[in-house]
Amino acid sequence: MKNGKAPTKKQKIAIKEVGLNPNNWLVSKNLQEELHIVHRETGRLKVIPG
Repeated sequence: MKNGKAPTKKQKIAIKEVGLNPNNWLVSKNLQEELHIVHRETGRLKVIPG
């Protein structure tokens, strides 16, 4: 898996809407219909529908 990137402002808003803290998550894939994020410390993967 590639290294995650810091989320943009729009991505941070999407992460907040799901109830997660955007400071703890990195974006690994940014697809049109999904946002794949990885936790900074644990490496846990989550998919946010778009």
